[in-house]
Amino acid sequence: MERRIDFSRERQMLCGRCDHRWRVNLDWIDRWEQGEETCPGCCLTCEHEDSPRVTVDPDDPALDDDRVARFFWYHTSTQADWPTRDFDPAAVLTPETRRIMGGEQRVAAWAARQRGKALHIGTYEAAVHNMLRRIRDQADQRSQFYLYRVRLKLSIVVREGWLVDPGNFVGDVGLDDVCPRGVDVARYLNYHEDPGGLSLALGRNAIASVQRIAVPLPDTRQGGWVRDAVAALEGVSDTAVPATGKLALRMRPSTPRASLGRQLGASLADRLPVNLQDQFASAAAFAEGEDPERWARRTSGLFDLIDDPTSALAALDQQDPQEV
Repeated sequence: MERRIDFSRERQMLCGRCDHRWRVNLDWIDRWEQGEETCPGCCLTCEHEDSPRVTVDPDDPALDDDRVARFFWYHTSTQADWPTRDFDPAAVLTPETRRIMGGEQRVAAWAARQRGKALHIGTYEAAVHNMLRRIRDQADQRSQFYLYRVRLKLSIVVREGWLVDPGNFVGDVGLDDVCPRGVDVARYLNYHEDPGGLSLALGRNAIASVQRIAVPLPDTRQGGWVRDAVAALEGVSDTAVPATGKLALRMRPSTPRASLGRQLGASLADRLPVNLQDQFASAAAFAEGEDPERWARRTSGLFDLIDDPTSALAALDQQDPQEV
């Protein structure tokens, strides 16, 4: 069962001091994070430890235990076989790395901790947001990403209620910490991707099947933004122009084509919800020497994942579910 996808939907805010709850749009949250808005109940600003934060919408249908397993959930990854069967995190470690880690016994303990981490799935919006964040923060701009649609087993046991985002500073969650014996899935308030939405922490055994597509989808349209962007990029020089004056000491020579590419990417970013703009601009960055048409089609496909998800959903519909 698919839920309505809306990257721009309003969010619920809850003040940690006065318990005032109210609904805001993303532009309000952006202003609040810059200190330009306050809690309507007690005038608290974002600088305070107990200042307002996004919270779960009481009308979120995923709060209904019986519906959790009937919804489609999503995940993005650079792994082409997620969730990997017989996952061995130590397989890629070199002998030197194993020695630095303290030998085989410590490597085995580390690998066990890695295998004990919960998997994460969430809304379609959270999955796309996660991909953009990884591209910006983890140097994954040239990595191939995959979008997974996840079906859960109807027999799963859902933990009662929901948790505040339990991840550590890198987002890791121990499965046993959130899913005690007899529990398969825990809902949690996601602060980082699709803020205010409910995501799930779970083990591999809670997943029935997945469908996978490579994203972004190639934009094969012959007109519109891609055509205009390619024409504009091919119409300017690809020869580097050295910086002058004091900037020459700190900046690499850039080309007019790359500068225009960055402007075109930024102009698309400006059309997106404000909480995605910086991450999209990073993901759509034009590299020196990049092929204009390849860049334009990839960037347009990335934009469509947010602006018009219907093509991605249709592509997933064509994929046979793979049992996990």
